[in-house]
Amino acid sequence: MTGKQIIVLRLGHRPERDKRITTHVGLTARAFGAEGLLLASDDRAIADNIESVARRWGGNFYVKNNVNWKKEIQSWKNNGGKVCHLSMYGLNLSDVESDIKNWHKIMIIVGAEKVPPEVYDMADLNVAVGNQPHSEVAAISVTMDRISDYDPLKQEFGDAELSIVPTSRGKKVIDNTNSDNINNN
Repeated sequence: MTGKQIIVLRLGHRPERDKRITTHVGLTARAFGAEGLLLASDDRAIADNIESVARRWGGNFYVKNNVNWKKEIQSWKNNGGKVCHLSMYGLNLSDVESDIKNWHKIMIIVGAEKVPPEVYDMADLNVAVGNQPHSEVAAISVTMDRISDYDPLKQEFGDAELSIVPTSRGKKVIDNTNSDNINNN
């Protein structure tokens, strides 16, 4: 996101239960302009999978595996960052998005299982993307779309091995490692 530094902190990833959701949290964060994912559990396979996608599809997205979430939040705040915890119990996004949009260094926190009460206290804002249960993937995408300085749906990534050519029918993928190779399906 132009002018913003955004990272996502994933809390409570349960390796046997949350593989797809955590992967999608990371991929969505990347696609909507975050620079990285902090994974507060140990799942190197998830980190490797997301970083593999980033290598093929471009950009500099990273995953930091098995972080201490308290230390990461404290460090972020000590270095001038703001913390936005996405929770259905928070203030409605539509009521605070202009405040968040003015932040330049943002950590977005999403949980899987029960989020420790300390997170609610450490966050600068607890924000609800609607006050109903739903996916943290949806919460990340809606939030990042709303606080972006540009249209994240039209974001382009440098150094991509693969890129998509938008079409009304079928699929067109360019293999940027071979200028003669366009895959039409």
